[in-house]
Amino acid sequence: MTGLRVRATLSSGSSRGIFWMLLTMLLFVSMDTAAKYLAQSYPVLQVVWARYVFHALLLALYLNHRLPGLMRTQRLGIQLFRSLLLLITTVLFFTGLSLIPLADASAIMFVAPILVTALSIPMLGEKVGPRRWASIAVGFIGALIVIRPGGDSVQLAALLPFGAACCYALYQVITRSLSHSDQPLTTLAYTALVGAVVMCFVVPFEWQTPDTHGWLIMILIGFLGGVSQFTLIKAFQSAPATAVTPFSYSSLIWATLYGFLIFGELPDVWTIVGAIIIAASGLYIFHRENLKKSDNGPS
Repeated sequence: MTGLRVRATLSSGSSRGIFWMLLTMLLFVSMDTAAKYLAQSYPVLQVVWARYVFHALLLALYLNHRLPGLMRTQRLGIQLFRSLLLLITTVLFFTGLSLIPLADASAIMFVAPILVTALSIPMLGEKVGPRRWASIAVGFIGALIVIRPGGDSVQLAALLPFGAACCYALYQVITRSLSHSDQPLTTLAYTALVGAVVMCFVVPFEWQTPDTHGWLIMILIGFLGGVSQFTLIKAFQSAPATAVTPFSYSSLIWATLYGFLIFGELPDVWTIVGAIIIAASGLYIFHRENLKKSDNGPS
């Protein structure tokens, strides 16, 4: 009976974690969709400003008097560098969104988990076996299929989300490192506040006064950015990463749906093929990492 109760508890936790992850992906893609929509009328840097400023305001309201204490960190330089990496990621990705279909940009961003595996070797001292190296190579082939480099302006624009994926991978590796010294809320606070401060210095050069509709979409982007971070934490608190991470690929479904309904975009055959290859490569790497943890050896 005890074993059955434990399994039931684990199953319940996994279900909650999967729910939170699915909701997180919906929120992420909703934010990206709102950013792409707004970038049709406003400068991209102003859209990035809105994403961080309203996220920071939401976080400040939520944390209230706890915020000053949470800003204490043992590794200030690393926190600032990590926050700047996410800011650069956002600028590159939002700029890419303004130029290429939503589904294409989302598919290319899934190169990031593959790059994390490669970067974990020199930065975290992790060991990667030949099977995961092969998966990394396959994932890059999938990215090349989506990007299809060849000089066309749209294809060149696809390099922007690829650059965003590279920055985001480095950001994730540094986040892993910081998890040993700073609590998650400290890292989240720096992410929002550093981005907001930097963009407040940059945005006056690109400022275009929004109308009421523009302000509402800007507030929505910041709200979605803030809430999605909360739901992501809830996903990993509710269930093991092995249970919830594969469901992050559900964002490809949302990106395709939003792209079609709002922008009249549909991914072509090559984008679909590339996205499937990237997703399969990422899932296989994740599977091998789980085996490595249980076997304590490279895989």
